[in-house]
Amino acid sequence: MKVSKTSVEVRYAETDQMGIVHHSNYIIWMELGRTQLIKDLGFSYAQMENSGILAPVLDVRVSYQKPLTYGEEAIIHTWIESYDGFKVVYGYEIHNQKGEVSVTGSTTHVCVKKETFKPVRLKKMFPEWHKAYEKAMKKQELQES
Repeated sequence: MKVSKTSVEVRYAETDQMGIVHHSNYIIWMELGRTQLIKDLGFSYAQMENSGILAPVLDVRVSYQKPLTYGEEAIIHTWIESYDGFKVVYGYEIHNQKGEVSVTGSTTHVCVKKETFKPVRLKKMFPEWHKAYEKAMKKQELQES
């Protein structure tokens, strides 16, 4: 399975009164991870949007394990959890610099036309993305066997 990694240093503004990362920031970091995975696969969210296609979030799931604090490094691991040609679920683990898991989660997306929000198949609109996602899923299935 293709796992993309990117990191961010926890900034003071991302922490709460207790000195730990506010829970909302992990969702932003998931977006950073998702964007990096797409780049690593050779594609660009910006190019998709410029062509009139958006990929809204349908579902977000987050489980908080261990807090991160100001000055620590957050390492975001992102992969394609599942893909059926229409809907994609990205999986995430956010680690601290010691390698301990701070957060696990997933986001679910579909592609839609910008003007109408009518769903479209990734295979039809972006056949190369479709092939890359299927290839990533086949590698994952082989590893799980």
